[in-house]
Amino acid sequence: MAVNKNALIRYKTIDKCLQNNYRQWTLNDLIEAVSNALYEYEGKDVDVSKRTVQLDIQMMRSDKLGYNAPIVVYQRKFYKYEDENYSITNSPISNQDLTKLTEAVSFLKQFQGFSHFDELGSMVQKLEDHVYTQKTHEKSLIDFEKNDNLKGLKFLDSLYQFILKKEAINITYQSFKARQESTFTFHPYLLKEFRNRWFVIGKRLKNEGFMNLALDRIIGIKKSNKPFVFDDTFNSETYYKNAIGVSVSPNLEPENVLLYVNHKQAPYILTKPFHHSQKEVSRDHYGVTVSLDVQLNFELEKEILSLGEGIKVIAPERLKRNIKERLYDAVDVYETEINDKNLRTIAKRLEYKGFGLLNHVYSKRDIRKLKARFDNYIKQNKEQAFGMREVLKKMPELKEIIINKNFKKLIKSIDKNAFLTKAIYFDKSPKDNWYVTWHQDIPINVLEKKDIDGFSSWTNKKGVISVCPPEEISKNTFSMRIHLDDTTIKNGALKVIPGSHNKRLSDDEIKLITANSIPFVSEVASGGVQLIKPLLLHASSVSKVQKRRRVLHLEFSSIELPNGLEYSEKERLV
Repeated sequence: MAVNKNALIRYKTIDKCLQNNYRQWTLNDLIEAVSNALYEYEGKDVDVSKRTVQLDIQMMRSDKLGYNAPIVVYQRKFYKYEDENYSITNSPISNQDLTKLTEAVSFLKQFQGFSHFDELGSMVQKLEDHVYTQKTHEKSLIDFEKNDNLKGLKFLDSLYQFILKKEAINITYQSFKARQESTFTFHPYLLKEFRNRWFVIGKRLKNEGFMNLALDRIIGIKKSNKPFVFDDTFNSETYYKNAIGVSVSPNLEPENVLLYVNHKQAPYILTKPFHHSQKEVSRDHYGVTVSLDVQLNFELEKEILSLGEGIKVIAPERLKRNIKERLYDAVDVYETEINDKNLRTIAKRLEYKGFGLLNHVYSKRDIRKLKARFDNYIKQNKEQAFGMREVLKKMPELKEIIINKNFKKLIKSIDKNAFLTKAIYFDKSPKDNWYVTWHQDIPINVLEKKDIDGFSSWTNKKGVISVCPPEEISKNTFSMRIHLDDTTIKNGALKVIPGSHNKRLSDDEIKLITANSIPFVSEVASGGVQLIKPLLLHASSVSKVQKRRRVLHLEFSSIELPNGLEYSEKERLV
C-alpha cells in the first residue's frame, strides 16, 4: 500500500511520542504533536482531525504496512507501546515494499559502469544485500563497515531536512572538551561522513568561520525562528578538496607532503591513496616515496600514525616534528607503566638503603608542561628561580600534572598516611657550578620555632624543631625529587651512602664514613624521581657541563605536630 508523505510524517511522529515512556500521551497530545511536526516539515498549518490520528493508530496496529504496532490504551485515555522497546523503524519490510525495492535495485544496476554512478556503487550493493536477506531470511552476503552503537544518527534525517529547506536551528551541543552543554543557533550547510562518524558543517554567526559538529555530541535540535544565513563562499564540492577528514581551515593553503612508505606497507597506500592528490615520486628496493598536496590537520596525522614504523615523514619539517613527538609520547604511555613489583622493590630499598630511584614516573609531555609553567611563572612574577618555596601554594595548577596515577601509587606504597609538608623548586642555570658537601638532612618544616615541654631542637635553623627523635623522623618522613632534566654525574647528580640513614652522625663520623665508602651516584632521567630518607648521607657532584638541572623537591611526613605548631605547606595529595 502506498503511503503519502504526510501520512508517513504522522506515523513517525506518533511512533516517536510513544517511545517516550516518561510522559503519558492522550489522543489530544498526539494530535498536537502531529500538527507541530507537519508544520515543521511543510512550513504551514495543516488541519489534523481526531479521526485522522485514530485511523493512523489503527493503520499502525494492522499488518497492512507491516508495522503490527503493539499500541495499547490504559486508564481509558493514555496511549503507549506495550513493548517499551518497540519502534516502527525496527519493523520488517512488507512483501510489497520488498518487491518495489527489488525493482529499484534492478533499475539502479543498469547504470553500473557509468562515471556518474561510481559514488552510488556501494549504496546499491548495500540495498541489494538488504533486500536479499529480507526475502530469503538468509544471513547477509556482504558485511559492510558499520557502527551500530554510534550516537546521534537519529538527527540525520532532521538535519538533512533543515539543510534542504535552508532553515536555521537551535542546537544543544557538548563537545568532548566542554564541561557542560550549551545551546546556540546554527546554520547547517552540509552533512559529512568520515570513518563511520557523521558531522554537520555550518556557521554559528555570519562573521564567524565554518565549524563542524559531530552528531554523536548533539543532545537536541529544533527549528529556530531566526532567518537562515548562508555564506556564498561555501562550496560543498570543493570544501574538502585540500583536506583529509573533516578538519578544514578554509584560508589555509595546502602544503606539499612527502612520505616514504616501506615495501611492506606500500601496496596498501598505492591501492588506497591517502588523498586524490597522491602521486608516486620515486621508488627503490626498500619502499616508495609519495607526495600529497593537503592541509596539515589532525586526520592527516592519524592516517600517518596508523602505519606505525611502516612510514616516515620527509617533509614538511613541522609535520615531521609533530609525528616524531607523538610517537615518543606513545612510547611514553608504555614506559610510564609502573607495576606492583617495582613499587614493592623501591619501598623496601627506601626502607633499608635510605634511597631509591624510579624512572619514567612522568611522561615527556608532563615534563614539557611543568617546565613551561615554571618558566612562565618565574618570568611573570620575577621570582627567584633557585630555591622557590611553597611552590604548590603559588602554583596550584601544577597539582593536576604532578598528582598522576603513578604518583599516587608510589606514595601509597611507601606510606598511605603521608601528607605533603614542603615543596621547593630548584633551577640550576648553565652558569652555576655549585655543589654541597656530605651532610644529613632532617626535613621538619614548620612555620615558627617554639619551646614545648618534652621537645627540644638540635639545630639553630629558624623554623625547624624536633617533635621526636631523629631516628623516629626517619621512619615517618621521606623526600621525593622530581627531575625535569636528565641528571648525570657530569651535571651535579647526588652521591649517597646507602644505609647511612639509621642514626644521627657526628661530624667526625661523617668524615670517617665518607672517606672509607664508595658512594652511589644517583643518575636520574628526565621524568624520573629520586626518593630519599632523612639522615641519609649525601652530597652533590661538581658540575662539569653547562646544562640546566631543574628539580621539584617534595617532602612528606605522617607525623602530626603538637598543638601550636603547623607545617608551612601541609596538604594530603593522595
